[in-house]
Amino acid sequence: MKLWHSYLKELKLSSKGFYFYMEIFMMVVILVLLLFVIPENMTTTSEEYLSLDMPKEIKSQYIEGIEDKDSDASGKQVVLKLDEKEVKADLYELEGKEIYLIDNKEDMISLTKNDRPVVGAFISWDTDKNEFKYDYYIQGYEGERLKNLYKIIHSMEPEKLKTNIEKVQIKALESGHEQQNTRQMALPALITFNGSLMGMFIMAAYIFLDKQEGIIKAYAVTASSVWQYLLSKALMLMTVTLITTLVIVIPVAGTQPKYLSLIILLLTSAFFSSSVGLLISSFYKNLTQAFAAIYSIMILFMLPAIAYFIPSWDPLWVKFIPIHYLIQGFKETMLVNGDNGYVMLVSLGFLLTGGLIFLLANYKFKRTLTV
Repeated sequence: MKLWHSYLKELKLSSKGFYFYMEIFMMVVILVLLLFVIPENMTTTSEEYLSLDMPKEIKSQYIEGIEDKDSDASGKQVVLKLDEKEVKADLYELEGKEIYLIDNKEDMISLTKNDRPVVGAFISWDTDKNEFKYDYYIQGYEGERLKNLYKIIHSMEPEKLKTNIEKVQIKALESGHEQQNTRQMALPALITFNGSLMGMFIMAAYIFLDKQEGIIKAYAVTASSVWQYLLSKALMLMTVTLITTLVIVIPVAGTQPKYLSLIILLLTSAFFSSSVGLLISSFYKNLTQAFAAIYSIMILFMLPAIAYFIPSWDPLWVKFIPIHYLIQGFKETMLVNGDNGYVMLVSLGFLLTGGLIFLLANYKFKRTLTV
């Protein structure tokens, strides 16, 4: 009963505090982004910078091949900025792709480095082998699969490659999948930020506020258990995280998510982030001293979200950050036929890890309660 009363008291007090309104503000910001800023169905156009070095007749045939892909892909001259220099290029607009033909190879390489298109390529004609030669220029963060694709895609004649692709049979093992729109695809990373990352910061801020007001010191002369005080804080934050996240998810995803799995993962991950916030706050006297530690961890936890939005950047070490699995877990709850077993496994992992961190924070607070 003491825990229940302490939990209700924390809810009441937090609803009148500054950090509660900060959580509401973040909820509104994310909701506005999803409903009014991010388009429901985003269409992306990739850019390719090419430089051609080949006889005039072959170059004409190559350009005709580009135009054959799209009847409206007639070239038009544009000007690209390269530092203080203006570089002329021929632009061919295809469906979902823009191809810039740049005469000078060095300009193409410099523009590829500055403008960061999908790819830059120098295409020349090998008179000895009577075939095209391709040199690709990429940014460096591309995965091995994409690099390997560039190596083999021109290893055979295009017509033969097309014939082989058409021979490949694709069969779906499951049916009933519903395509997600752009907003629904952005949800997992955004609700992770709203819950776990903000939750850790808010929890630490609440504890430092109690330290400043002397509430922590008061526990040293009362019969109340430290763990009840800490757990009531965590339960309060879990409740607020649950409510604010559902307010975000329901208008954007409707009835598509598996809400029971979503709630379980939300609560366990919120408990984990609360425990991390408690542990951090046990080492410092105020928020100013803890600022570097909190934001270092927040930046670390944000890296999997960056990898989520940029699939081509997916280094192996990102998978060692727990938030990677949290984002994937939220993604599974949004899919009609998502892997519920994976969600439960991730939830159990966050619950156990959060429990261990909570016990460590409790031990640390009992030793330094009056500091």
